[in-house]
Amino acid sequence: MYNSALRITNNEDEAQDVLQDSFISAFENLASYRGDSAFGAWLKRIVINKAITRISKRKMERLPDDENWDVKQEEPTDLFESFPFTVEKVKAAINELPDGYRNVLSLYLLEGYDHSEIAAIMNITESTSKSQFNRSKKKLKEILELKMI
Repeated sequence: MYNSALRITNNEDEAQDVLQDSFISAFENLASYRGDSAFGAWLKRIVINKAITRISKRKMERLPDDENWDVKQEEPTDLFESFPFTVEKVKAAINELPDGYRNVLSLYLLEGYDHSEIAAIMNITESTSKSQFNRSKKKLKEILELKMI
C-alpha cells in the first residue's frame, strides 16, 4: 500500500500521510465494505484515491488539451533484448515525469489498472488516460536517453 502511495505522490512524507489517512478512512468506513472484492483490493483503492486527491491539491502541471493531439500507437518490440538501464535508473526517471504522466504510467504498468479504471479514478476520459500513457512512455524514453549521454 505504501509503495502504491509513493509511486503516485512521489514524496515519502506524503505517501506516509496518505497511508495513514487511508487506514483511518478504511476503519471509519468498515461498515461500507460489502465484500464484493478482496479486502486488500478495497483498501488499495482507498489508498490510490487518497493519493490522487493529495496530488490534485498540489499545483499540477497543465498539459495541453488532449483533443488536439494525434497519438500514434507504437509497434511492440522486444525492449529487454538490449536494455541498458538498471531498475534504479528507471525508477529515478519515472520520478522525473510530471505528476499526470507518472500517475497514469504507474496505475497502468505497476498497479495493473486498465484505462477505463484509470479514467474513473483520476476523473479524466479514457482517451486522455491512453494519450497520457503514450506521452509518458515517450517522455520516459527521452529522460533515459539523456542519462545515457
